[in-house]
Amino acid sequence: MSEAGSSSGSSWQRILITFIFAVVLSIIVISGISDYHVFGAEAPQKVIEGETSLPFWVWPLLLFVVTFVLGIIAVLGGVGGGVLFVPIVGGFFPFNLDFVRGAGLLVALSGALAAGPGLLRRGLADLRLSIPLALIASSSAIVGAMIGLSLPKNVVNILLGLTILAIVVIMFTAKKSEYPQVEKPDSLSQALRIYGIYYEPAKGREIEWKVHRTPLALLLFVVIGVMAGMFGLGAGWANVPVLNLLMGVPLKVAVSTSKFLLSITDTTAAWIYLNSGAIIPMIVVPSIIGIMLGSIIGVRILTVVKPKVIRWIVIGLLTFSGLRALLKGLGIWT
Repeated sequence: MSEAGSSSGSSWQRILITFIFAVVLSIIVISGISDYHVFGAEAPQKVIEGETSLPFWVWPLLLFVVTFVLGIIAVLGGVGGGVLFVPIVGGFFPFNLDFVRGAGLLVALSGALAAGPGLLRRGLADLRLSIPLALIASSSAIVGAMIGLSLPKNVVNILLGLTILAIVVIMFTAKKSEYPQVEKPDSLSQALRIYGIYYEPAKGREIEWKVHRTPLALLLFVVIGVMAGMFGLGAGWANVPVLNLLMGVPLKVAVSTSKFLLSITDTTAAWIYLNSGAIIPMIVVPSIIGIMLGSIIGVRILTVVKPKVIRWIVIGLLTFSGLRALLKGLGIWT
């Protein structure tokens, strides 16, 4: 590309980024509303809880900065943005936890919707594997969202803290298997015709795969769906170990199918939060744009950092956030 063409491209990028910032600021100003009704309650819920000396519009700007950093860390650490978003924003911002969980679902959903079509076209995300799991997980996510919105905030914080600490344990202990061996598929997976084939460039050939332990996996996806809807975390952290280690799905297919699953399960749970008035532009807009822009930067610097270092940063952030949520729910740390 010529120097003039490169300069022109950079100019358009600067214009696009400036336009995005202008839109974000405009929506934040327009949506500067502090009271929203949740679940038809007589008294509206406060978006910003407690006392703060800062004007309301400062918090969405800080949220954009924080989510931009989280977007970078999520890519480098190989985790979903939602699993970092809810505990960190819920623990360190004065937003009502209902609104944070609703925004967390949309943060996870935006990344899944962006990646899903491409993964399907490449044959990495499998529809026959996704559909039965998605039906169970999305139905459970609706129940989880309703439970999460009806529970007292201290109980939600305690359960959220315990869940985040459990995720840290899973990150420590869960092993990954690139090409697990399944000797004999179970009868349910055969009846549902859950098997597939994809091209593996590393091996230079096509890889055939099949699954087993399908009934147990379906039961676990009930639990995963409830937790995803209740806490707004997304469920990639749980989907991949179940698909890969329990069912025997190759790692690439497991990760891709998990990403596609989020576009279904998070959509159903997000509707519950939306219908209850717990999704507002003041939190959602800067969060999604911050995560997406951070992810773009994270992809570019992925090749120059050590993944192990970032992984330890992610584990440290999750541990600290999980402990804060737990202690906050117990009334020890306010």
